[in-house]
Amino acid sequence: MSVVTTVAELEAIYGLPQETSTVKEVDRITPEYRTLIEASPFVILATAGPEGLDCSPRGDTGHVVRVVDERTLMLPDRRGNNRIDSLRNIVRDPRTALLFLIPGSGTTLRVNGQARVVTDADLLASFAVDGKPPRSVVVMTVETVYFQCARAIVRSELWNPDRHVRAGDLPTPGRILAALSEDRIGGDTYDRAWPERARQSLW
Repeated sequence: MSVVTTVAELEAIYGLPQETSTVKEVDRITPEYRTLIEASPFVILATAGPEGLDCSPRGDTGHVVRVVDERTLMLPDRRGNNRIDSLRNIVRDPRTALLFLIPGSGTTLRVNGQARVVTDADLLASFAVDGKPPRSVVVMTVETVYFQCARAIVRSELWNPDRHVRAGDLPTPGRILAALSEDRIGGDTYDRAWPERARQSLW
């Protein structure tokens, strides 16, 4: 196995990027980039901490992230599994990255910066849905923003309904939990109850 161990070796293989790959990177949210962010209901939040790296999916009704100004984004922490892996990381290491996906579009957007976890009551209330505020908001100071070309989405045919995997072809969460816990938890009972439990706890 030939392992690349230096940046010089990488550059010898790939060469240098063209201007179209570099001019798109800026240190602020431009009007065009704001449009992409506000079209996205789904973002992947990447963080780093003493235990390692973490990527967490985040989704919301409408746009998932609020644009405050050209260098500030806000992401409400909606209800989930309470592992708080991302939040644990942020309070110890503020480096954060976001990858926005837009349904039907091949263009994705990458944002890197520094984040903090905020719990001001007025701010939480501004993100309330059905009277239910999040317990915290991730406030990100933007350092770099750039769009990613559509090749990955095109290759994967991510938005092609003909390529969607049938639910019956995948193991259910209940089956996974049962297998990992030697049937102590999970199973069919878990799967039957989940849709209603999720409906009642989205916010």
